[in-house]
Amino acid sequence: MTTARLTLPLLLLPLLLSATPALADILIGAAAPLSGPNAGLGEQLRRGVEAAVEDINATGGIRGEKLTVQFADDGCDPRKAIDVATSFVSAGVKAVIGHYCSGASIPASGVYEKAGILQISPASTNPKFTDEGGWNVVRLVPRDDAQAAAAAALVADKFAGRKVAIVSDQAPAFAALAARFTAALRQKGVTPALQRSFKAGGKDFAPLAKEIAESGAGVVYLSGSYVEGGLIAQALRAAGSTAQIVSGDSLVTEDYGNQAKDAAGGTLSTFTYDARKFPAAQGLVQRLRNAEQNPEGFTLYAYAAVQALAAAAEATGTLDSTRLAEWLRGGNRFDTVVGPVSFDSKGDLRTPSIAWFKWIDSRYVEVDPRTLEPPILDTTP
Repeated sequence: MTTARLTLPLLLLPLLLSATPALADILIGAAAPLSGPNAGLGEQLRRGVEAAVEDINATGGIRGEKLTVQFADDGCDPRKAIDVATSFVSAGVKAVIGHYCSGASIPASGVYEKAGILQISPASTNPKFTDEGGWNVVRLVPRDDAQAAAAAALVADKFAGRKVAIVSDQAPAFAALAARFTAALRQKGVTPALQRSFKAGGKDFAPLAKEIAESGAGVVYLSGSYVEGGLIAQALRAAGSTAQIVSGDSLVTEDYGNQAKDAAGGTLSTFTYDARKFPAAQGLVQRLRNAEQNPEGFTLYAYAAVQALAAAAEATGTLDSTRLAEWLRGGNRFDTVVGPVSFDSKGDLRTPSIAWFKWIDSRYVEVDPRTLEPPILDTTP
């Protein structure tokens, strides 16, 4: 592809949240939902990328060249993500950190593949991202099938004999997670008592909660964002349901607690291990907290995504995306703030780890699933 800078169509200009610097040494793109209902999640990516770029530049950049980042808001929307990807290609970015949502990452990846641009996502978990993606995709988090299998195993073990309801946002990524949980649950010999979907943006979940309560479900697997997730949790408790809420990583954010209020208590969620506890992350965590920035959720994984780019560039001596992707997907191991990392030939983590988090006293806490015993709605870790 050409490295000349092209004039952006006027339609795409509002998508770019910072102008392309005229003297940028190494320009990278970073895409996430920076407005709308998922903006809180997008801010995690922004915080991590900004901190990583600042630190890498402070130590001399990549092979003596400084990094500059251009952020864009994709709204977790597939069509907008393609527009963002097209704008990044026109701007001449060397690599992309993102997108956040799988529904944005997957369609955008095709644009980057054709343009010869490496894409490193710190948050997209849908298996299709790497199963059906091109040579150019890499992700820093475990796949949905790993999370779904872990959740099904816990539900079948700890909540044996309880009816299970499965509730999912209709968005492709959330629907895929729910489908994989359903399949894994059936493999454990458990047939869901109720399966329902909802549209993002809904406000009244009382009818859904009433149906769940009347089904006698003792467990609700909730695959959706923290926005609707919080409203559904409140509606369930208002309907008199004491069902255990189990979810994927989308509820591992303080925004879920802010939305669900007291109804968040006891919620169990799968995620990767809390990187804020890792020795390699302590300096960064403290610095972000001193700046009144919360290093929660995917913040440190976004930082690690930039570290992955830098590690590959230093090792290969180039910013050619083909060589960078080959190095990253070649099993090479390198250190990051989230610990040592290496990827397989598809761009997935070679050793994905699944952790469990429980909402206790208005915050989520990492717990050992072996110690969990029903009922789990109290505040005992």
